[in-house]
Amino acid sequence: MDLGLTGRTAVVAASTGGLGEAVARALAAEGAAVVVSGRRGAEARRIAAELPRAVGVEIDLTAGDGPASLVAAAESEFGPVDVAVLNGPGPRPGTAAGLTDQDVDGAIAALLRPHRRLVAAVLPGMRDRGWGRLLAVGSSGVAAPLPNLAASNLGRAALAGWLKTLAAEVAADGVTANLLLPGRIATGRVAELDEAAAERSGTSVKQVRTASLATIPAGRYGRPEEFGAVAAFLCSAAAGYVTGTAVRCDGGLVRSL
Repeated sequence: MDLGLTGRTAVVAASTGGLGEAVARALAAEGAAVVVSGRRGAEARRIAAELPRAVGVEIDLTAGDGPASLVAAAESEFGPVDVAVLNGPGPRPGTAAGLTDQDVDGAIAALLRPHRRLVAAVLPGMRDRGWGRLLAVGSSGVAAPLPNLAASNLGRAALAGWLKTLAAEVAADGVTANLLLPGRIATGRVAELDEAAAERSGTSVKQVRTASLATIPAGRYGRPEEFGAVAAFLCSAAAGYVTGTAVRCDGGLVRSL
């Protein structure tokens, strides 16, 4: 299938590893010019050098001018941004009862504010041109809040609610806004969560993984490239009638429809 991404410009936030990198590689494979970005500038440039048409940009999206600076760098290199992938690291684990004002502020600062600013920087041009794709990398916690990840659940749910509202406002302009929710994908972030769970429970990481696999109908953790392939479709011309929705890539982990 031709996804219609050749010649499009895509900005992928936090793409120096994990799911962001997987999305950047998938978009590049489909012909998009990709801006790989993150705080690790050397990694961003290394990954970009491996892609057909890409540039690596060192940026801190949580800085006030970070999103605008990233978009300016993309436009300078490739022209107007057609695809914006919203992604970033999650807050530290913690219980809902133990959540502090600082935790709440941190979740919004990490998971909502920079993404809203990034969208604000690219959305006017997308609407003027009559084509745009906004995709947020979320978490299965959006569909079923995860234990001991209260701050992440809060911040990601806030982003999901905002994007759902936005999707209805811009659909007639040819712009889609969706979320892609990973389950247990084999990334460094998931490895860290498994290690934290092992420490809390006083068991081994192997035991934690075995218990986790037992909850996944597919019987395995997902591969980053599988996640990237779904992301590329949602960012494509072929997905023009898919908007305002949350798609799960989780091996059947979340049992609701």
